[in-house]
Amino acid sequence: MTFGGAQLRATPPHDAEPPKDRVTAAAPAPIAIEGVGKRYVTPSGPVPAVERVSLTVHPREFVSLLGPSGCGKSTVLGMIGELVRPDSGIILIDGEPVTGPNPKKVALVFQDPGLFPWRTALDNVGFGLELLSVASARRREIALGLLGPMGLNGFEAKYPRELSGGMRQRVAIARALALDTPILLMDEPFGALDEQTRFLMGEWLVGVRRRTERTIVFVTHSLHEAIALSDRIVVMTARPGAIKDVIDVPLPYPRALDGPEAVALHAKLWAQVREESLKAVEGQA
Repeated sequence: MTFGGAQLRATPPHDAEPPKDRVTAAAPAPIAIEGVGKRYVTPSGPVPAVERVSLTVHPREFVSLLGPSGCGKSTVLGMIGELVRPDSGIILIDGEPVTGPNPKKVALVFQDPGLFPWRTALDNVGFGLELLSVASARRREIALGLLGPMGLNGFEAKYPRELSGGMRQRVAIARALALDTPILLMDEPFGALDEQTRFLMGEWLVGVRRRTERTIVFVTHSLHEAIALSDRIVVMTARPGAIKDVIDVPLPYPRALDGPEAVALHAKLWAQVREESLKAVEGQA
């Protein structure tokens, strides 16, 4: 079983080593997280979500956040996108402190596509551009240029209710890509899809990330998905979430998920995630 189909092989092979070697001292990392922590205030008292999380994400790198439910993966992603404000620590985007959502640098995709039911696929893709006051003709040009490669030719005038789950999610991702930001944050974007569609969407995303210059941070619960897509996998502890391990994935594309290297990596990841998941369950008992 491979991840990344034959149609992607014309693309130059992905570097075996993470792209961090391309970074120079003069070029700040796209994302730098330094000792961040977050507690949520609830009627029953404060709930610590994450603590002392530090991570650097390098240009064009695909980093997955993996860990038990409730460990703060989405909180970390939200803090990078400035949807959640950290209580401590600092987050830098291109060397500058995050002070608010920046649609020129960071785009987000969530598990729920969040499409407007009264807008066509074409108009949903162009929504972010509309907020940025991009001219109508240019919005249409950009949206059409994205829908075609995503296998949505002929569906430009369809409404969300007329699209499958995978199609709706592709429209949501196209909406994010339309902003042409250097950073893309994805919070379990395939989590609600059936297994076959999820696998195909993963293959499709492999092609997208290899054709673009984007840096991607991806939240997932799927070990196979993390192995298939990532340059590095960040394993988080049970809540309050901290970084347990950071694992390189030096496998070439297309990735054989049933090959010995991938199987060994899966076993290593499962051992770590299982340990933290048991702690999470015991902590809730």
